[in-house]
Amino acid sequence: MTAARRPALLEVIALFLRLGCTAFGGPAAHIAMMRDEVVRRRRWLSDQEFLDLLGATNLIPGPNSTEMAIHLGYARAGWPGLVAGGAAFILPAALIVLAMAWAYVRYGTTPEATALLYGVKPVIIAIVAHALLGLGRAALRGPLLAVVALITLALFFLGVNELWLLLLAGVTVMLLPNLGRVRTALVRTTGSLRGWIGSPGWWAAGGVGSPAGLPLVAAAPAPPPAMPYDPTTVFLIFLKIGSVLYGSGYVLLAFLRGDFVERLRWLTDRQLLDAVAVGQFTPGPVFTTATFIGYLLGGLPGAVLATAGIFLPGFLFVAASHPFIPRLRRSSWLGALLDGLNAAAVALMAGVTWQLGRAALVDLPTVLLALAAALLLVRTQVNSAWLVAGGGVVGFLVRSLAG
Repeated sequence: MTAARRPALLEVIALFLRLGCTAFGGPAAHIAMMRDEVVRRRRWLSDQEFLDLLGATNLIPGPNSTEMAIHLGYARAGWPGLVAGGAAFILPAALIVLAMAWAYVRYGTTPEATALLYGVKPVIIAIVAHALLGLGRAALRGPLLAVVALITLALFFLGVNELWLLLLAGVTVMLLPNLGRVRTALVRTTGSLRGWIGSPGWWAAGGVGSPAGLPLVAAAPAPPPAMPYDPTTVFLIFLKIGSVLYGSGYVLLAFLRGDFVERLRWLTDRQLLDAVAVGQFTPGPVFTTATFIGYLLGGLPGAVLATAGIFLPGFLFVAASHPFIPRLRRSSWLGALLDGLNAAAVALMAGVTWQLGRAALVDLPTVLLALAAALLLVRTQVNSAWLVAGGGVVGFLVRSLAG
């Protein structure tokens, strides 16, 4: 590593270690805090460059905020930054979850900090809302992108899956300005398909009406017995989840239940829900739920294997995709796709913020705390991590006085 790269790498490590300790609130809040640090305060990137990384992150499976940390580390300090950014963001959360897993196994309860979260949540809402203003200005350039964002937001509230919304927005913005070329391509493709379907080769290959084209129906197998614990299986299951999982923590819950509760029978439903609750409560990536489950199943080695398995694919996907992001932006077709993804990502962040806001702003003190944090963000260059810490202190004091 060159001497010029070394200060940048140390900056990456210091920033993401701190965010790993203070970034509460889930992926939307994490991304907002990252934008506050790297765009607003440090000016490593412009809002448009940040949005392009976010759009690319939404194209690949895995934990979005962790992959953003990996992207940002790569953009700032090259390949060493790629590894350091992700590892520094993951490590504090994994250690906190590991301590909670130890306490859970020893005492049988999940630690509670409702007074702390009472004050942290309103500050998180202010941070995400402030980020939405900046990202929205960069993402919603023109009526088409604004309309796509509004439709995405409406469909989100109707319960449509986030991945489908991202794909729909990206493809819509890519195709609408190029309808003439799309129509010509469809006409040519249709003509070719008609010729192929009418040929004997279609029927020989098992086309419609051919016995080879009929689906096979098999009886559902009986539930398998519980399997003995195997550390390799733990690693491979979390590697699989990290490689294919899109969506929220609720999607993660479905994957975990299918493997560890129903198929292997290594966990009970209650243990699984406790693990997800700890992942949601702690700062940093929600995927550190894997650390908790790994510790329950196999102690410290199990925690290490589970954590490595679920996060490893994110590093590989970012390493493979990051060099192509500038090419995506230069292509008229793929640049439009990226614009659509960015517009949808901002809309989804807005939807999540609304949902979180309804749960966080529950009384006058929380509303005042959110307004004070928003005012400080607009008027000063205060670090969002200090706001989160201050919100926790205020929440603790308010709850203590009320109690």
